[in-house]
Amino acid sequence: MNRAIATGAAAAICAAAGAAFLVGGMPRGGSFAAQPIVSAAAAAERGEPIYYWDPDGKPFYSLTPKTTPDGRAWRGVPAGADVSFDDPEDAPVDTRAADAKAERKIKYYRNPMGLPDTSPVPKKDQMGMDYIPVYEGEDSDDGSVKLSPGKIQRTGAKSEPVVRRPVRSIIRAPGTIQEDERRVSVVALRFEGFVESVANVTTGDHVHKGQPLLNVYSPALSSAAAEYLSAISAGATGKELKGARRRLENLATPEPAIRELERTRDISLSIPWLAPQDGEILERNAVNGMRAGPGDVLFRIADHRLVWALIDVAERDLTQVAVGTQVSIRPRALAGQSFDGTVALIYPHLNAATRTARIRIEVPNPDEVLRPEMYVDAEIQAGTPGPVLTVPESAVLDSGSRQAVLVDKGEGRFEPRDVKLGRRGGGLIEVTQGVSEGEAVVTSANFLIDAESNLKAALKGFAETRGDKPAEPAAGGMGARP
Repeated sequence: MNRAIATGAAAAICAAAGAAFLVGGMPRGGSFAAQPIVSAAAAAERGEPIYYWDPDGKPFYSLTPKTTPDGRAWRGVPAGADVSFDDPEDAPVDTRAADAKAERKIKYYRNPMGLPDTSPVPKKDQMGMDYIPVYEGEDSDDGSVKLSPGKIQRTGAKSEPVVRRPVRSIIRAPGTIQEDERRVSVVALRFEGFVESVANVTTGDHVHKGQPLLNVYSPALSSAAAEYLSAISAGATGKELKGARRRLENLATPEPAIRELERTRDISLSIPWLAPQDGEILERNAVNGMRAGPGDVLFRIADHRLVWALIDVAERDLTQVAVGTQVSIRPRALAGQSFDGTVALIYPHLNAATRTARIRIEVPNPDEVLRPEMYVDAEIQAGTPGPVLTVPESAVLDSGSRQAVLVDKGEGRFEPRDVKLGRRGGGLIEVTQGVSEGEAVVTSANFLIDAESNLKAALKGFAETRGDKPAEPAAGGMGARP
C-alpha cells in the first residue's frame, strides 16, 4: 500500500514538474524556450534535495525551495529518503532505517483492514491493498502491544505510577431529625387518684427537672403517708421504718414531698407532682379535677439537646459506612448551617421498596434549633482507613464483568492486566490485586491502546488456529473471517 501511494506521490511530483516547465518555459515573445530541468539522479549525485516538504508535516510538496507565510523554509528531502505514510506526522524515514527494519524477520502479514486474516507471504487483499508485515518482537505472548512514538503522541497516551494513598469519598443521602428515644419520659401515676390542679404549662413549653406540673390527691397515697408517720411517732427504727418509707417510694411519691412530710409531720390533702427531667412538653393530658388511673399518661416530655438523624443510605453504599464514621448534617431549613455527628447504629433491615438501609446519627443540639421531622442532607465521610494502592479512575477499563488496566512497560510497550478493585472516591480507585506499587498505568487513550491489543491478540490467535497458512478470501468479502 505504501509503495502504491509513494508511486502516486512521485507521479504527482513529476506532473507538477512538467507543469512548472511549461509555465516557466514560456518566454515573453510567445515562443517556448527549453529550460534546464535537473533530474532526480543528477540531484542525488550532487547530494541536493529532489523535492521540498512542508515544515509542519502537512502533505504539501514542491520541486523548488519555498517558505511558509511566517518565513520558515520548507524541508529539503534528499534522494536517500522516502516519505512514510503510516504515520502522517512522522518525518521522512531514511532508507537505511528501513533496510535495518527489513533485516528483522517477518513472522507473518496481517490484513490491512484489521480483519482476522493473516498470510505467511506478501499478498494483497481484494481492494489491492498490501498486507502489513508483522516483525518478531512486535507481538508478544503476554498479549502486550507495542506502539511507535508517533502513534503514542497522536493518541495522547499518558501514564501515572501506582502509589499508596488514602481513598476519600463522600456519600450523600437524605434523612430526617427524630427525637432520641432515650430522652423521652412520661408523667403517670402508679395509683388511682385525682388531679386537683394543673400548673400553668402547655404543650411546647420548656420545663426543668423538679418543676411542679400538677397537684394530686389519692386515698392510697394518704394512707401510705399516715402509716409512715405512725412509724415515726412510735419511734420505729430499722426495717420497720424503712418498710413504711419504701411504700411511699413504691407509689413514686416525689422525694421533696416525703422530706416535707418528715419535717411537718402533717399529711397534705394533695401532693405536688414534679417534672422528671428537662425538656419540652410534647403531650399534656392532665386537666383540673380529672380522675387518673394507674399508668395514664398525664404529660410526655422530651429532651432535644441531643437528637437523632435517621439517614437512608443506598444499598450499594452500605459497605462503606461503619459505626463511628463522621457525618456532616445540613438542615434544608437552616441554609448555611451544618452539624457534625457520628454513626451510632446501622439498622439490621433494608427497606424493600427503596432498597435503602437506615443509619442513626447522634447529633448534639445544644441550641435546640434542630427540630423533629426536619429534613436534612447528610454527607458521610467514607473511604479507606489508611493508604492503599490506588490508580486514577480513568486508568480502569471496566466491561462490567472484567476490570483491567494497561501497564506501561516502557519503550512503547503496553501490557493489559486484569485487576481487582476496592473502594472509589476523589477520582481514585483502590486496587487490591493485579498491580504493584511503582508500576506505571495508562490514564488516557487507554481505550485506543486496548483496542489495538485486542486486535493483535485476535490476529495471533487466528494465525495459530490456522497453522500460519494463508487465508483464502471469503466470497463477496474483503477477507476471510473465522
